[in-house]
Amino acid sequence: MSPARMRHFTQLLASVLCVSVVSTSPAFAAVIAASSVDAPVAPVKIFLPAMGYLALNSNAASLAPISLTAPGLPIAKPQVADPLTASAFIPTLKAEPFSVSETAAPASLTGGAGSAAASPADNAFLDDLQHKAFSYFWEQTDPKTGLTKDRAGNFKDDDYHVASMAATGFGLTALVIAESRGWIPREQAYARALACLRHLRYRQAHVHGWFHHFVDASTGEPVSSSEVSSIDTALLLAGALSVGRHFAGTEVERLAEEIYGRVDFPWMMTDGDAKPDERTLSMGWTPQGFIKARWDGYSEHQILYVLGLGSPTHPLPPEAWRAWRRPDGPVTEASGPLFTHQYSQLWLDLRGRLDDGRDYFAQSVQATLLQRDAAIKAQGEFSTYGPSCWGWTACDGPEGYRAYGAYPGRPEHDGTIAPAAAGGSAAFTPGLSVEALRFMKERYGERIWGRYGFSDAFNADPRWKERFNADGVWRSPDVIGIDQGAILLAVENSRSERVWKTFMDSEHVRRALERAELGRKAIEKN
Repeated sequence: MSPARMRHFTQLLASVLCVSVVSTSPAFAAVIAASSVDAPVAPVKIFLPAMGYLALNSNAASLAPISLTAPGLPIAKPQVADPLTASAFIPTLKAEPFSVSETAAPASLTGGAGSAAASPADNAFLDDLQHKAFSYFWEQTDPKTGLTKDRAGNFKDDDYHVASMAATGFGLTALVIAESRGWIPREQAYARALACLRHLRYRQAHVHGWFHHFVDASTGEPVSSSEVSSIDTALLLAGALSVGRHFAGTEVERLAEEIYGRVDFPWMMTDGDAKPDERTLSMGWTPQGFIKARWDGYSEHQILYVLGLGSPTHPLPPEAWRAWRRPDGPVTEASGPLFTHQYSQLWLDLRGRLDDGRDYFAQSVQATLLQRDAAIKAQGEFSTYGPSCWGWTACDGPEGYRAYGAYPGRPEHDGTIAPAAAGGSAAFTPGLSVEALRFMKERYGERIWGRYGFSDAFNADPRWKERFNADGVWRSPDVIGIDQGAILLAVENSRSERVWKTFMDSEHVRRALERAELGRKAIEKN
């Protein structure tokens, strides 16, 4: 399994290029330390448009780049697009309707586990839940850069200014949902997407097409302790390609394709050609070299490899898909926090597809059910838990950000519940997930329900009473972008399959699935 996310910054020396290391991702930041990087041998191309140059550093680990004004070194001017205006919206005919029959899953998998027709009350609740989650992305995204804040206050204003590339990817996908549901006009959705993609294409710093994990929301300036993150770039690309397909035939789609085509996947796989025989991807890059930890076991990285296999310009070889380890048995317990099962499948529709006999969708259903069962068994120990109050993932906790989960043989929990765990599994277990979310809201109400819906996490167990901050419960004061996104996208897929249909309509994704040999299993007929 992959290392789980942590929210503590690991300070490393920032290079004179202001491109450095961070720790929060859907990956362990513990892997990012001075001892965890290898210096690349091949030159590293770094585009810093805010400073107006393209730097070539042949020894990033030294933190002493080759002179930026060395004779013969070209200085690339930042490319600036035309100012965004209301007239930038280009109405076009939608792409050909997506054919459900092309990706239809066996009927036994279509609705996941615990599936049932939604009641009017359920639908009203889900409408409110999704709309509040979308409001986060609409209000907490800078209108000029299109970059979405990593987190925001749920009960009062905050002074946070850091955006994350993963949250921005969720925000781009949120536009697809919002415009389709009529929450915002098509012109507004298009304008917001265009502003973001223009910024990412022409102004945002990148390294071989890969983006920093954390940046300033209003300028795009990389946070001084932020790594260039492979998984966060992948989640951003998933959002960019989704909104591109939604606005097919427009500048939005063209920019999304260009941003995707710029990413050098083999560079991240071979550590800049230093490891030519390597077939797994590094978790990222810093001025001191590539992060040693790799995406080499079952985790949320499937979307990263699929995007790499489907790249039209810098594709991964097919054997890269086979290079990461699969557990000998089911992957149900391979990764403790539920986000490791959820994130890739927020975009990838893997229902009915087999990977050498492994059914990742079905096993993610089972992983969710296993967590619920574990919470029920632990309700005597922690009073927050119960049949309708379950779900562990990486989230805020009474003692800080923590990767909660049903790890094999060593469950990691303390009474804290993350609504994004049940919500992010809504496409796996729609009935049980909605039941849990409605229970949480009805039982705890405004104590955990704020401007953007659920707080990131809460804990009502008496052992934490000294940390209670809302009438008998500890609650996170914030919501986190990637957790809001998991709820919004998963619920949408459970209701309309809209995100799946949009993303899977990409020719790049279809090509990647063919190269990975993710075939459909035969549908059993009675």
